[in-house]
Amino acid sequence: MNETYVVWFRNDFRFHDNPAVHAALNEAQESDGNILFVFHLHPDFTGNTDLSNDYFFQTVRDFAEECEKINVKLHIISGTPKEAFDLLTERVGVINTVYHARDFTPFALQRDEEVRHTLQKHRIRLESVRGNYIHEPFEITKNNEEPYKVYTPYSRQWLRAEKTSLVQSDPDDISRFYGRIKAVDAESEKTFSTILNNCSSNWKKIGEKAALHRLEFFIKNVLSRYHHTRDLPEKAGTSRLSPYLRTGTLSVRQVYNAAAVQLEGKNNEGPETFIKELAWRDFYTMILTHFPETAEKEFQEKYRDLSWNNNQDHFSLWKQGMTGFPIVDAGMRQLNQIGWMHNRLRMITASFLTKDFQMDWRLGEKYFGEKLIDYDPASNIGGWQWAGSVGTDAVPYFRVFSPVRQSERFDPDGSYIRRYVPELKDVPDKFIHEPHKMPADIQDKASCRIGKDYPEPIVDHKQERKRAIAMFKEEGELL
Repeated sequence: MNETYVVWFRNDFRFHDNPAVHAALNEAQESDGNILFVFHLHPDFTGNTDLSNDYFFQTVRDFAEECEKINVKLHIISGTPKEAFDLLTERVGVINTVYHARDFTPFALQRDEEVRHTLQKHRIRLESVRGNYIHEPFEITKNNEEPYKVYTPYSRQWLRAEKTSLVQSDPDDISRFYGRIKAVDAESEKTFSTILNNCSSNWKKIGEKAALHRLEFFIKNVLSRYHHTRDLPEKAGTSRLSPYLRTGTLSVRQVYNAAAVQLEGKNNEGPETFIKELAWRDFYTMILTHFPETAEKEFQEKYRDLSWNNNQDHFSLWKQGMTGFPIVDAGMRQLNQIGWMHNRLRMITASFLTKDFQMDWRLGEKYFGEKLIDYDPASNIGGWQWAGSVGTDAVPYFRVFSPVRQSERFDPDGSYIRRYVPELKDVPDKFIHEPHKMPADIQDKASCRIGKDYPEPIVDHKQERKRAIAMFKEEGELL
């Protein structure tokens, strides 16, 4: 019986530059074996179809449909890692190796170890290959092999380090060496269909084809001025590639290569700025890998006992986008509507929760995890700890974002605010950042009565700024 080489897809739903597919196909070609594609429905994720999971599961479906076009099947297995991979070994002939792309979150490492232990009992290898990173967590270290704790020196070495080449697999070869088409587990297929039926969003741009199209558009139309436009939420000035990187429908190496070519031109500030953002992505993955406790604890140990507020009413209003601060509310409503938020707004809304409300960054990080279609645990945790002044390279605790000043600076005419907070659409520019200052007659003219159509500011920013600074001073700085 021919041996089978399994590709276990997790967050790499693409054919281009997929090291796991490339490795399995090479083995099958050399040994005249078969390849098989599987996706494991982990029980920790099957009960939630909020925006983040909705987008992810529909991406899996899109990839399964693309597989069918080349006469290949993405098999679904489910249950605990042990249950799923025990079943796989029972239903599939002789499995030689299961290949997967490396992932470094605490959850992924624990899951992979459980699968490794399960497969070892069946004398099957679990082989990891390069994941969706430019440089993996152990590749960029200090001379003494210790991890960096600060971005700037890390980025210098990251930029200098040699980059890996892309790998390609011919779809015709994939089809020719593909093994079983009949479902490995019909019950798991039904479970996945039920999950998809619970997904209610209509994502127009999803999957590898959309990802490649977006990359091409970004390189041609946005990259050269990226350094000017990336902070303006109303402009289409960011890459919007992060959802594709999260699901792996786009290889980050493809992104880097496409951007790096533009460094050779005269106007290279945009490409330089963008490439440094890719370095940040690897940096945060490195931090979480070397310091896994930071998934739940502050990177800066002196701030691990801060007396966070627990006002659930405030938290609810923040989530709904009903704080009375237009730029904060616009950001949260954008998140709730489309599962994505401009990075500047992620900073503003996170700063507001942790500083103006003095609420635990973990609450916000978890909520973002439920909503963001580009949710990356390492980057999200790093970003929240940055905004909360408790992480690596964190903004100093005494720097508290003023939501009004941020609004005036990055959405000067209120276009972004009006898009996501429609009750303010007729408010004059003069008052768009602080609508509570409108006189009564202007409120009537704008059909926006403060306290009725749109809330009063829920807190006094100046007072909350003082409280936030005091919290850090009293319980962090004096330790």
